[in-house]
Amino acid sequence: MLFLLPPSETKAIGGGSLTIAQAALTFGGLNPARDKVLAELLRVCKKPALAAQILKLSPKQLGAIDVNLQVCNGPTMRALERYTGTLFDAIEASSLSSSAWLRAKQTVLIQSPLFGLIPATDLIPNYRLSGTTVLPKVALKKVWSAAHAPIFSRLAQGLLVDLRSKTYVDLAPIPDAVPSVWVEVVSRESNGQLRALNHFNKLAKGLLVRAILDAPVAPETIADLAAIAQGIGMELYLDEAKNQLVLVTDQIVKSKRV
Repeated sequence: MLFLLPPSETKAIGGGSLTIAQAALTFGGLNPARDKVLAELLRVCKKPALAAQILKLSPKQLGAIDVNLQVCNGPTMRALERYTGTLFDAIEASSLSSSAWLRAKQTVLIQSPLFGLIPATDLIPNYRLSGTTVLPKVALKKVWSAAHAPIFSRLAQGLLVDLRSKTYVDLAPIPDAVPSVWVEVVSRESNGQLRALNHFNKLAKGLLVRAILDAPVAPETIADLAAIAQGIGMELYLDEAKNQLVLVTDQIVKSKRV
């Protein structure tokens, strides 16, 4: 069972001395697409006014242009540590045990708009690029959809649990032949109706991934995953009609509203 996460707009700064070239990303089949996207991003960032427009940068965010220009030589850190924000803050990578890090390496994948699919422990630099960015000469959806299809097919040995946002699902769809299930996060209203969540969506996914990494045994079935979710106060079940997992987060929502 593998778990696929979206990236985050916000990222930690700094890192170790290894560059992206020295670190070598997993899934080398994506390298031609990675090179194409990076080359276009660098081309855009060499024209600051254009970069600010394309990347939708405010005056206070213009430093991101230089960050992008240093991608090839910038310091790197593990992807699960690089990304910050609600989902990744809930995982708390800095406090993971060595065994949890090993499980993250084996089971957690993150889909970057710049680097494509990477394991949680791949070393990456800081960068600024969104899955919704429209680069002038490279269509991210076209490039990444084609590049990821054979990679996803290589991951078909077990169930792929898709925790991505719709933006990244559309950017690199999982082929129908690959066993996968998307996760919908909801809360149960007082009338019994289920309501989809936004902020708590990310929080719940982060807490679930952390619980998976900390579990004594890695989950192999949906029943195993449901038991882990139950252990942190959430309910998880398979909606067979929609072929998606439903994660009910009533206790989280209530505790955060108090």
